[in-house]
Amino acid sequence: MSKTALFIRHQAQPGKREEVRRIWEKHVKPRVEANPAHEAYYFCHDEKDADVICVFQLYSSKQAMEDFLSGEWYPGYLAEVGTVVAAPPQITPAALMWAKD
Repeated sequence: MSKTALFIRHQAQPGKREEVRRIWEKHVKPRVEANPAHEAYYFCHDEKDADVICVFQLYSSKQAMEDFLSGEWYPGYLAEVGTVVAAPPQITPAALMWAKD
């Protein structure tokens, strides 16, 4: 399999998790919905920390991931979300080895 996954953890500033979500919905969500190379995308609220968002993304390939993250819109998203996060996101890329269909 040549699919690439990303596990991302966003630490919002205290009480700003919904603001992170609003910014994500403005910039990222519509592009994910329109991107056939995004085979799966899960945006989740951490149940143990009210200021954390966990994201799982599955791309059809590493190149598809790189193309998406190098879009001309991405710096604007990072700048806006940067005003409400406590730190840069923790990003862990992973090669998909098996998946339940």
